[in-house]
Amino acid sequence: MTTESPPHDAETQAPYTIEQILSGIVMGLIVLITFGNVLARYFTSQSFAATEEFSIALLIVLSFLGSSAAFAFDRHIRVDYFVRKLPPGLRAFADWLSFAVTASLFAFIAFYAGKLTWDQYRFEETSPALGVPQWWYTVWMPVLAVALVLRLVITRLRRHSPPPGSDARGDGRAAQ
Repeated sequence: MTTESPPHDAETQAPYTIEQILSGIVMGLIVLITFGNVLARYFTSQSFAATEEFSIALLIVLSFLGSSAAFAFDRHIRVDYFVRKLPPGLRAFADWLSFAVTASLFAFIAFYAGKLTWDQYRFEETSPALGVPQWWYTVWMPVLAVALVLRLVITRLRRHSPPPGSDARGDGRAAQ
């Protein structure tokens, strides 16, 4: 993974992904909530402390969306100093192992966050500041974790399938 930005060609640049669009919206909401709270505190000497619940929930959503976008563009954090020194077969195995562990982790999060959300719904837990159902905030964790696992699988399949128009040999020549 490099720290350089890929070259931008206006003709070949793909449109924004759903993760990028939703991240922008969520970030905008966080900014509006925080700015509104600052203005209220400045002009009225009162704080909208309850808005912190929304901001925290939105930050969790933003974390999942950012993770998904990072995996989609192969820009996630990894330490590959030693992996680069491995032979190609072991390098492919390390890549597969990384995928399997990451997908398993987010599947684990989806499962247990789903159980948490169900318990909050079932026991009618409410948030401390606003008194709204707590599951309103946590329902996004399992949903986005499942979406992230799907993104990982789709990205993995796209990366390891031959490009359109090429044959199975991968050399671009059509079979005679």
